[in-house]
Amino acid sequence: MDTKKFDLIIDGVPYNIKATPFMFNDEIRFSISYNDSEEYIFARDGNVGQLTAIDSGAVDIPDNLEEAIAEKLNNFKI
Repeated sequence: MDTKKFDLIIDGVPYNIKATPFMFNDEIRFSISYNDSEEYIFARDGNVGQLTAIDSGAVDIPDNLEEAIAEKLNNFKI
């Protein structure tokens, strides 16, 4: 699965996103970094039906950026 790259502007701040899909327990997850940050893992949350950051460092991601990344990932064809 190939790494996807895309740009977002959230509240006037530009973000360069790298998203690499991978399989884990028969589900697709994404390794995400933005602006050359550390990597974060996004997985589908069955309770809310959308992708969300799940690792311990996820609290560092601004909420509106996490939502915008999740929305963009939902539109990818893997």
